Amino acid sequence: MTLWGGRFTQSLDSLAWALNASLPVDQRMAIQDVEGSIAWASALHKANILSDEEHASISLGLATVKEEFASGQFSFAPTDEDIHTAVERRLTELIDITAGKLHTGRSRNDQVATDFRLWMLQAIPELLSALSLLQTALVEQAELAGETLMPGYTHLQRAQPILLAHWWLSHYHPLQRDRERLTDLIKRVSILPLGSGALAGTPVPVDRAALAKSLGFAVASPNSLDSVSDRDFAAEFLFCATMTGIHLSKLSEQIVLYTSAEFGFFELSDAFSTGSSLMPQKKNPDVFELTRGKAGTLIGMLTGLLATLKGLPSTYDKDLQEDKAPVFAATDTLLAILPVIAGALRTITVKPERMRNAIDSFMMATDLADYLVSKGIPFRETHAIAGKAVRAAMDASRNVGLEELSLEAYQALSPAFEADVYQVFDPLKSVEKRNAIGGTSLQSVKNQITKCRENLQA
Repeated sequence: MTLWGGRFTQSLDSLAWALNASLPVDQRMAIQDVEGSIAWASALHKANILSDEEHASISLGLATVKEEFASGQFSFAPTDEDIHTAVERRLTELIDITAGKLHTGRSRNDQVATDFRLWMLQAIPELLSALSLLQTALVEQAELAGETLMPGYTHLQRAQPILLAHWWLSHYHPLQRDRERLTDLIKRVSILPLGSGALAGTPVPVDRAALAKSLGFAVASPNSLDSVSDRDFAAEFLFCATMTGIHLSKLSEQIVLYTSAEFGFFELSDAFSTGSSLMPQKKNPDVFELTRGKAGTLIGMLTGLLATLKGLPSTYDKDLQEDKAPVFAATDTLLAILPVIAGALRTITVKPERMRNAIDSFMMATDLADYLVSKGIPFRETHAIAGKAVRAAMDASRNVGLEELSLEAYQALSPAFEADVYQVFDPLKSVEKRNAIGGTSLQSVKNQITKCRENLQA
């Protein structure tokens, strides 16, 4: 059964049918399609299009169809072009010709847009929950880290000492922005297209505001032409998903580096590692490498949909059939990744000694410059003096750390240096100086953890 064959004298070519059919993708919205139809039947009844008996029959039939989907008992037919056709075909089998009245005043154009938005309104909370679980794992690790120090890097070169807890939290905040973006997106998804018809609006006097409320939407769409073609929400969702993927990729890249023998800052649990089919000694961070790789796939999904949308000429065009597959795939990808990464981080082993041993006195060169600033010398001048101290310590004739350079050598660079200069090479003191909001000091990080916990409980 097709929903559109009245003016045709030939059946659709079998290959064209296979290309045109969307059931393999949109059957995922089966429950949402039935829920939308139940609400539409109620609106038709209130508009006196369906009698009490017809409304009762359609509602009972749709309830049966919904139960069949929920229990996995629904049987698709070869003639089911899409999920809408499948539902109407099965409803007709259950209640006969009365089923044909359900589609009065609506089009698959506004129907599919409604299904898609309903599906996304249910998917976003799942993603928010999964993101929160990963954020919780990061906060837990930050709390466990205590005073553990590690080298901070810029350009993958050792830069300044930081608290490990500060590093863990640096990955919490991008995920918080991801949660905020998804949460903000909900208000743009929660706009009801149903009642827009194919493009010009429905001729049936349905109360669209009440219809929106009955389905859990915030408002009814204000313009029928825009309503059936708008897929901004899908593109924005894919952007949110892609940014999440990029943030997960960044975290994964650092875990891959820090679990290598060259760094040795962490060791993954066996439960979240894999081995080599050839080299028995290998312990590979595959879950993080896969996460890093899937970020590229997410980028492709986003750019693919944007390219599809950019040249559409009118309200609904069949190109929009390409909108759902990337959204479904992106959702599945993130829901697969997020709990695995959370589990891997919760069970990771930290190697504090390796981290501490990677901190050298050269990483306190900025503290050396700040020491001279405290003596009243302008920073631009102290920066140059500290640079000369680094060069002197690294000179082949010395080849020592900054803490090993003699006081005489320091005073040759500036008479402002005194015996207390060597205190600047204590990495914990360096960390404690950075006590401004967002800094890496113990108190600042403690404040960050408190705020992160509050965000998670909000």
